[in-house]
Amino acid sequence: CPEDAITIEERVAEEFDEAAVEQHLLWEQTGEAPPGGCAPAAVNQFERPAEKTAESPRGTVKSRLGNWPVQLALVPPTAPFLKGADLVLAADCVPFAYAGFQQDFLWDNTTLLTACPKLDDFQAHQKKLNEILKESGIKSLTVLHMEVPCCSGLVHMAKQAILASGNVLPFRDVTISIQGERKAG
Repeated sequence: CPEDAITIEERVAEEFDEAAVEQHLLWEQTGEAPPGGCAPAAVNQFERPAEKTAESPRGTVKSRLGNWPVQLALVPPTAPFLKGADLVLAADCVPFAYAGFQQDFLWDNTTLLTACPKLDDFQAHQKKLNEILKESGIKSLTVLHMEVPCCSGLVHMAKQAILASGNVLPFRDVTISIQGERKAG
């Protein structure tokens, strides 16, 4: 084993909470989501009627994406495409679930950023979004998120960033169902 390959760290740990463990095991067994979270094993398959999945001609639709990168973690707050943009902050799952995503939400002067409030570093994203709204002269902010409870963290992040920026700007909250339907917004 190489020298200094292993270090021992001593720290204070929270006391063992047997009730919390029992509750967690119950959530795993029932597949129910814990409050404010998503059940890790909640899987669904949907039947799609033939008329709803009619194939459109391939190659006739062009992408409306106007910026790269799109991941919030990769975009510097000073990126030129943020200046004076209408910002769309979409949860990572939304473009896959909602078939009309580009058609309905990406227009001229729209900048797309994506993030996952459950899997990504929420605090780092919050800080970056705060900086973007303070520095970039964003004209409006639309948040697109899935209906699952963990995804609402993106709305919270956006509202906090607006407050921290001190800017007043149009805000829209759009909810997409897990079956790909627009529920609100």
